[in-house]
Amino acid sequence: MEQISITEVTDYVEANIGIFHEKRIKSLDNLKLSKVLKRKNPYLFKAKYTTTSEQIIKSIVDAHISSNEETIFGNWLEGLAIFINEKVYGGRKSGIPNIDLEFDKDNMRYIITIKSGPNWGNSRQIAKMISDFKTAKKTLRTSNSQLNVVAINGCCYGTDNNPDKGDYFKYCGQEFWSFISGNENLYIDIIEPLGHRARERNEEFLISYTQIINKFTRQFSNDYCNDNGEINWRKIVQFNSEMTKR
Repeated sequence: MEQISITEVTDYVEANIGIFHEKRIKSLDNLKLSKVLKRKNPYLFKAKYTTTSEQIIKSIVDAHISSNEETIFGNWLEGLAIFINEKVYGGRKSGIPNIDLEFDKDNMRYIITIKSGPNWGNSRQIAKMISDFKTAKKTLRTSNSQLNVVAINGCCYGTDNNPDKGDYFKYCGQEFWSFISGNENLYIDIIEPLGHRARERNEEFLISYTQIINKFTRQFSNDYCNDNGEINWRKIVQFNSEMTKR
């Protein structure tokens, strides 16, 4: 087992955090009003007494950003976790489908699926993860039948007071970062480097955000408002839910 310094972590973050911010902006640049409007519930907007185009646009864009950022940053944190584990235990990005990290420790082979937080999936998704773990174990034991393989669902934040799930272990927050690094304080130490140039990066993002709000508001007003400025709810519902001709 090697040690990793916070300086090494900081250097990695500063060299790579720009990827997260670039993907945030790109997700807005690629956004289409027709696609997000199709995914939203028009009845909910009406029930909440939404009266302006901008209210609707901000609601759907903000919902997209919230969901998308969680995914983008979760993937980014996965890369950080693999980098740290590689430095400490010689871990590697697994070549087995749906397994993110693989490393050896205490005569065990650990296979890890990394998620952002503890409440990441429904019962079907969890069952799929368990199935993936079982397939991965069989794959690894093909070349070494005596190999002890332990499956881990690692979550970058949060807690779980009952980590033993039977088919796998679930390590969250401090427990996860400590497990992959051997450092119980790493979960706190990494918070400061993550803010590298955050203010400047966020200002760039806000420019794109403001532009997309203005662009979509104008487009929505042109397409779904009457001449007097009133929202044409009938037209919105038809666009969202009308059956296509077969």
